[in-house]
Amino acid sequence: MLLLVLASVHLSFAQDNYEIQVYASPTQAPGSTIFELHSNYTFDGEKNVVDGVRPSYHALHETVEITQGITQNFEIGFYFFTNSTSPYGFHYVGSHIRPRVSVPDSWHWPFGASLSTEFGFQSADYSGDTWNIEVRPIIDKQFNKLYVAFNPTFGIGLKGSSDHTPSFEPNIKSSYSFNKVALGLEYYGDMGQVNHIPAVNEQSHALYAVADLSVDPRWEINVGPGWGLTKATDGFVFKLLVGRRITWKHSTAKK
Repeated sequence: MLLLVLASVHLSFAQDNYEIQVYASPTQAPGSTIFELHSNYTFDGEKNVVDGVRPSYHALHETVEITQGITQNFEIGFYFFTNSTSPYGFHYVGSHIRPRVSVPDSWHWPFGASLSTEFGFQSADYSGDTWNIEVRPIIDKQFNKLYVAFNPTFGIGLKGSSDHTPSFEPNIKSSYSFNKVALGLEYYGDMGQVNHIPAVNEQSHALYAVADLSVDPRWEINVGPGWGLTKATDGFVFKLLVGRRITWKHSTAKK
């Protein structure tokens, strides 16, 4: 399935490497929080300033994500982006807020589904669009030990270089579980603005070989290297995602 999609999709422009993740459909349980640290390092990337945006070569991205479960099918996430690149040093880049709603189990859909809407700003030194919104439908399915997810994402620049036309940014994941480790592939792309798809060599394809470690249900660990498949994509990036779930319990003991 992944290879068929890769063969049929054209991508555009390099994706921001602050959160390299294909979303699963379930939302955070009510009364619980997950704290996540998204880390990645670009070993091979853009070395020049392009349209005022600083290069990604040897950039270390650290993103803190905090997601709070509100109801059984609704959560809100917050992001804090940072970037450390020589010779510019360490900088706070921006923040996003992300409400997400999922389809209730009682609807008995044959697959998992949810909808995420992410809104916020980034510094003009690191993004051509300083304010943007992302609409991310999420579809996934577990087939015994095989897991497949598809995020047909649309990004809209609200302020900056964009003319506000949505760009199509599909993400795909497929993995197979071996006891407490799932090995798989993740694909990240950007086809560019839907009314003007650029040439293939100006588009972005990235493929990651990943491992998901299920050593403890309280922890989320995703790690792996990624390769750019076009000249417009960062050539080699290594990522690590570590998350910790906390359930806030209140004592009901009688005094």
